[in-house]
Amino acid sequence: MKEYYGTKRIAALLMTRLAYNEYRGWNLPSDENGADEGYLVEYQDGGAGNHPDHTGYISWSPKAQFEAAYQPINAMSFGHAIAALKAGERVARAGWNGKSMWLVLVPGSTGLTVEEGRPLAKAGLPIGTRFDYLPHIDMWTAQGNFVPWLASQTDMLADDWMIVTADQAAAA
Repeated sequence: MKEYYGTKRIAALLMTRLAYNEYRGWNLPSDENGADEGYLVEYQDGGAGNHPDHTGYISWSPKAQFEAAYQPINAMSFGHAIAALKAGERVARAGWNGKSMWLVLVPGSTGLTVEEGRPLAKAGLPIGTRFDYLPHIDMWTAQGNFVPWLASQTDMLADDWMIVTADQAAAA
């Protein structure tokens, strides 16, 4: 078997193995412990639903394995925050002083042209030069502006990253 490492956004509900089997309309296999704690997990990013009450694919995960693999969206590691950015989410740190600050991944643009009077032309690039603007992370500041952003070591080691919803970002 090959090994894999995964990061994705899911919905989950604490549920015993027996409760999950009953929810699915199944009988608990005789060799399984119905009192095992775990989670009903719904994968929201693809795959056909396999239960009439869910649009995404659902399954059950034992508690220890689930909690080792997933973090709440308001207590994520930097790696999970980067994965969330790549999936189109906005992220922020709970520990930041400016509560209205958040990050977004800017995908970049291809085939741009240096134009007269613009900063790149003023910096000496010939007018008409074609270039690509590479993907990068911008921060929405407490002052209501976007600026390029770089992570500090504290940011990279923090576990207080969270997803910022569109409503939270609009209220900022």
